[in-house]
Amino acid sequence: MSDSNQLRKDILATRNNLSPEELQEKSKAIGNRLLELPEIVKSKSIFLYVSFRSEVETMSLLKTLIESGKTVSVPITYVKERRLDAIHITDPENQLVPGYCDIPEPDKSIRVSNIVEPETIDSVILPGSVFDERCGRFGYGGGFYDRFVSKIPKACRIGLAFDLQIVKLAPLQDHDELLDYVITETRIIRGKR
Repeated sequence: MSDSNQLRKDILATRNNLSPEELQEKSKAIGNRLLELPEIVKSKSIFLYVSFRSEVETMSLLKTLIESGKTVSVPITYVKERRLDAIHITDPENQLVPGYCDIPEPDKSIRVSNIVEPETIDSVILPGSVFDERCGRFGYGGGFYDRFVSKIPKACRIGLAFDLQIVKLAPLQDHDELLDYVITETRIIRGKR
């Protein structure tokens, strides 16, 4: 257990050292790869995390996907219930406010009216701390995304990561869900979930 915590800590420390320019440049390369992925092109409904701190930046992706006519939903975290809900947004600039841990999330005014049923989602795009060559993923320790995707096995699962977050084999546990793809600034890793 401590191995995975240390690995997570080390990789996040390295990721936090990326300069704003590197973060932006690498995120743009990752975003371009994602938008060309056939699964994303075909998806009508896409669930996408809202980037925070040194995560792969998603604000421009949100806008591009919305403009291309996709139904885009983002997470709201209910810490006590240990769950995520998917909330449909159309205007990220005005509909997102600082929420859990200051992560941008949907404004109260749309949390109930814009709920998206998980089983209607075609693709789920996840953040994470560590990813591996078989498309394994470590989140940040809360298990929110693992619980969310485990309920919708048919949805395509895509992790966005920088090359520095990829290890050969992460010490995954039983509850850690595998992904279909991990996209970095230089490559697309395909999983065999």
